[in-house]
Amino acid sequence: MSVDPSSLIMGVAAAIGGIVQGADMPDAAEDFAMQQIYAVADQAKAVDVTIDDYIELLPENSREPARQTLDTAAETAQSAVAPFLPPPVIAAPAADPGFDEPPPVVPSEPEEVWSAEESETAGGTVAESVSNTERVVTGNSAAGPMPISSIAVFVPWFTKAGGICEGITAPVLAALYSVENGFRYGAASPASPAGARGPGQFMPATWARYGKDADGDGKSDVLGVADSVMASGNLLCDMYSQIGEWKAEGLVSGDTLDLTLAGYNAGIGAVRQFGGMPRGTDDYENQTRPYVAKIRESEERFASVLQLLRSDSGSVGGRIVQAAIRYLGLPYVWGGGSVKGPSSGGFDCSGLTSYAVYDATAGFILPRTSETQWNVGVEVPLEDARPGDLLFGNWGSGGPGHVAIYLGNGQMVHAPTTGDVVRIAPVFEGMKARRVVS
Repeated sequence: MSVDPSSLIMGVAAAIGGIVQGADMPDAAEDFAMQQIYAVADQAKAVDVTIDDYIELLPENSREPARQTLDTAAETAQSAVAPFLPPPVIAAPAADPGFDEPPPVVPSEPEEVWSAEESETAGGTVAESVSNTERVVTGNSAAGPMPISSIAVFVPWFTKAGGICEGITAPVLAALYSVENGFRYGAASPASPAGARGPGQFMPATWARYGKDADGDGKSDVLGVADSVMASGNLLCDMYSQIGEWKAEGLVSGDTLDLTLAGYNAGIGAVRQFGGMPRGTDDYENQTRPYVAKIRESEERFASVLQLLRSDSGSVGGRIVQAAIRYLGLPYVWGGGSVKGPSSGGFDCSGLTSYAVYDATAGFILPRTSETQWNVGVEVPLEDARPGDLLFGNWGSGGPGHVAIYLGNGQMVHAPTTGDVVRIAPVFEGMKARRVVS
């Protein structure tokens, strides 16, 4: 058949869905309408099979004329509804669910010159710092997609460096490295025009003081992961201690960690000079302060990510989480995704949960919508939720209008809405948890 009736029905369902989503109607009415559209779409693929079965019951010499008649009718119907159909979606290459991960997101190049300096104070020379007073914070923003494959290699060293001193934790280091250079290392870690190098963006004088052979490979490698992260940990801890002493003496004021991060960016001498957060110049106001804010804003998110990457993926909940975070950064597509993986270039919220649960359990199939997934398993108090449990929100008369996967630490992974991507985010207010598999 040149025009499949099922394709026509799917197109009409998509068109109606677009109208419903764009209409200003009460949540309850929209939820009900979307349920009906999903029901139509779910049944559409059976239409061709039913029609073909009926045609096969006809006398052989009548089958071809019957097919031609149906073709003509379907084409006529398609022409009639064409003005109401959404434009065709050009599907992005879907990641193969058999792969360990989709291609990683490549961070953008740094846009401004970075510099470094050795700070002097009245009390003598203090820890050399990575100073990038002219930098624009680029790479992976706190709100953007996260390259899990890139982060994973850093995790053991973030953990180790995060234990050097009490003030500098692994999530802080992860957030800083995201802002500094987007977790690029080795040949993929470009040098700045000013000569800052490696994933921690060290200037030569600073590296000469802090760069050590942390992984025992016989060299101090500014482009490597282990040596850079441990150098950053030691540098940050030295500055944290120095700033703590200055605060005790009344020489500076402010949050110690904020000031330490400012020192990594602008030089600890600037912190001492201004008696706290550097201020006044364009560099400090437009670079240093946003730099510190981005790190602190994403600290909690990175705590969840590190917890995931350090967790035992042998549990079913861990496997559900791992299946979902493979697709961080993949576009939201209404109706997208199934137990086989993304479709039309992405996932919607229940498509992502359907895939992750199926992949983690090697065959457990959830119903396709958030409303029907709510009926599977048992509800658990939100405070008792475990990684891999499903979270439901956006409640209407028909049930939940959204579903996500709990990660732990108040965070979840979900496919939010049109124009967004699969991402990690804080748990929404009013969400409820359900354990669909044990």
